[in-house]
Parts: sequence; C-alpha cells; structure tokens
Amino acid sequence: MGAAGKAIELEAGGRAVRLSSPDKVYFPERGLTKGDVAAYYLAVADGITRALRNRPTTLERFPDGVEGESFFQKRAPKNLPDWIPTAHIAFPSGRTADEICPTEPAAVLWAANLGCLTFHPWPVRRDDTDRPDELRIDLDPQPGTDYHHAVAVAHELRVLLVELGLRGWPKTSGGRGLHVFVPIAPRWTFTEVRRCAIAIGRDLERRMPGKVTTAWWKEERGERIFVDYNQTARDRTIASAYSIRPRPHAPVSAPLRWDELDRAEPRDFDIVTMPARFAELGDLHADMDEHAFALDAALELADRHERDHGLGDMPYPPDYPKMPGEPKRVQPSRAKHED
Repeated sequence: MGAAGKAIELEAGGRAVRLSSPDKVYFPERGLTKGDVAAYYLAVADGITRALRNRPTTLERFPDGVEGESFFQKRAPKNLPDWIPTAHIAFPSGRTADEICPTEPAAVLWAANLGCLTFHPWPVRRDDTDRPDELRIDLDPQPGTDYHHAVAVAHELRVLLVELGLRGWPKTSGGRGLHVFVPIAPRWTFTEVRRCAIAIGRDLERRMPGKVTTAWWKEERGERIFVDYNQTARDRTIASAYSIRPRPHAPVSAPLRWDELDRAEPRDFDIVTMPARFAELGDLHADMDEHAFALDAALELADRHERDHGLGDMPYPPDYPKMPGEPKRVQPSRAKHED
C-alpha cells in the first residue's frame, strides 16, 4: 500500500506527536482512517490516559487496519521516546520484559501512530508489578446468549460486591460482554486476586442457576454467561476503557453508569459517537482512583467454598506452567476417554 497522505503533527497535552499516513483507511466498512483513530483518542484523552496511567500495557497493533495482519506488542520497541516510562514485568514462564507505561495522552497517540487500536493494561502499576490494584470481572456471553443476559448477571454481581464490601465500575467490552472493574489495595498477589474472581463467579452460579458458569471447558458452559476468572491470572489482560475494538464498525469499550446498563446497546458506542458522549458526561470511571477496597471478605468466601463444598482451584490457561493446587488440566470429554 502506498503512502496515505503526508504525515501530520498533533498536539496532545502540550507535546507534539507525529502521525504518519493519516488518510490510511483502517475501517473499510465505514471509511474511517488512521487520522480518525487519532482524533478519537484525542477526544477521550483524559479517560484513556486515566485507564492506562502507570500500567504496563500491551499494544494490539493493526498497521494496515482491521482487515490486515495484527499482532500483540508486549516489549517496548527500541525507538521508544524517552518520555514514555516502562516497567519490568515477569511472565508466568519466568521470562521478563519491559513494557510501556503510558502517563500522558501523547503516549496514546504515539501508540496509535504505530497502528495500535486496543490497549491491554495490566491490573498493576509500575511501582509494584506483582500486586494488582484492580479486580477485573469479565462477563462473557456464550453462544445463545447476548449482552442483555450479561446485564442481568451484572446486576446480581453488583449486589454481591456490596455484600463483600466492594464496588464495581462497569463498561462494555466492545463486543457482547461486560467488564466490571473493582479498585483494590495492592496488597494481594495475582493468585489471591484470581481466587477472589473464582469465588465471585461460583457465588453468581449459585444465585443464578442455569444462567452463569465458571466452567473453563467450552463444552461444559452451555448457553450461559461465563465468568472468565482467568482474566485475573498474571499476564492476562482486558481491553482498557475507551479502547477501540478491531471489529468492522469500530466499536469502543464504553464506561457506563449502572442505571444505563439495561437500555445501553454496545454497538451504539464507537469512535464516531463516543467523543460527544465523553464531552457531555466526562470519564464515568474518573473516581476509581479514589478507592482501594479490601479483598478480605472475598477471600473468606473462597475459604468457605473450599471448606464447606470442597471447591478448590480451577484450571489455568493452557500456556501456563502447572500451578500449585491446580486440578488436572484436561477437558472432561477427553478425560473420560483416558479413564
């Protein structure tokens, strides 16, 4: 593909950022360009910067738009500007990397110039990369269910969180699902935070039988909302608030108020419509940083599940080393054949 317009310079937070090929089409279905992507991120700059600030962040890059090749960039590139800090992180394999940690809107634009559409921040800050400061609950509709099924579960989740002394901030996933983020004090390990996510998922299963599942194996999930507890495992990330998702209509992950969930339609939030909403309402997650909840009650719930019902750990993703206390990592239908 040839050059798509001369490079332009954009100003973000007092810093100039070069944007090459601004006329390059990134979303052919709607004729939206790389320049449109940059303009969107400028419009929601305060929100996306708040969501990423000081967090090690993986970039999901689409240099030729959503219909081209894509890849995840975990390691900071060699040409990283000296004003974008990094953090040293450890993967489950034991390998390590330095990831970028955006601290200002210009870093978001710099990444957008590389074709980054979706930002995947870790649930930690760069001053302590081993202790999460967010508990992230991913409500993932399975085939036969949709966003509105996830909303019903989210309402029950909200009640449960209050009982556990927690408060969640919801957002659309940018697809059919919902994410609920809970700011927590960075006192617990990834393993402990994941244990809380499992306990919360299991309690939702109990409260909404037939509608919620924590089954790791797809063959066991059925037409239910899957609480993807492994999104809280180390090196698993969830798209940030305001991130663009790589679908033809250019949707974004949109923060919502709890009272909006029922009437919201995820498709309504995209890079064309979101700037006006942001200008009117601001960042609905702006006050998250003012809170840091404790996980004691959620960990007690996990202990009760284990003590009273024999419910221990759950399988990790396939690329993880075998973890202490983890059950056999083999899908049930295959296990039956092996018995």
